[in-house]
Amino acid sequence: MKKIHAEILSMQVIPNVDPGLAEKLNLQTYQRSLGLFTTTIDDVGYTAADESTKTSDVEVVYAKSFYAGAAHASGPLSGEFIGIIAGPSPEEVKSGFDSIRLTIENRAYFEAINDNVNHALYANTISSCGSYLAKVAGISVGQPLAYLIAPPLEAMIGLDAALKSADVRVCELFTPPSETNFGGGLLTGSQSSCQAAANAFRDAILNMAKRPLDY
Repeated sequence: MKKIHAEILSMQVIPNVDPGLAEKLNLQTYQRSLGLFTTTIDDVGYTAADESTKTSDVEVVYAKSFYAGAAHASGPLSGEFIGIIAGPSPEEVKSGFDSIRLTIENRAYFEAINDNVNHALYANTISSCGSYLAKVAGISVGQPLAYLIAPPLEAMIGLDAALKSADVRVCELFTPPSETNFGGGLLTGSQSSCQAAANAFRDAILNMAKRPLDY
């Protein structure tokens, strides 16, 4: 399947955050530096932000999708997602950025459904989640996750198939429509079970997309 990679639109470091802003972001006293970044695909951004918590002394303190997606962004650097990581120093934040860039450029991507780049899904198996996705999913840091996203109807069909295919459970259901008019969920189980669930999610969507009116 054709890979659809996100683009990093901006990455900025605030070395010593203003106390007022720190208070509003509910930062801890040791979180003095911030790293802010935007991307063209939100779920890739969430995944990359989570990866940064595994490689550096940072935490995700803000992560949000923008309504309607990158095609209707508020500006050329907005895209579809903003993430903010916080750490004790600019060096730690920059280290987190290195992980984010590596993940976005190489590891996390959407896939074109039946080679149509305007019709896409996200079936990413995370072998060991970081602190951010662990909190979202309500599981322990280090547990595997299947991060599954697709357009609204496709997501529901795919999730049903994923849950029936492997010994996994739903941790978080993203009921459609999301801010970007998609849907999906986070599933957990063993790494092999999460991979099997992701494969089933993908296969079910590919099959139904070929015959969307054949019920």
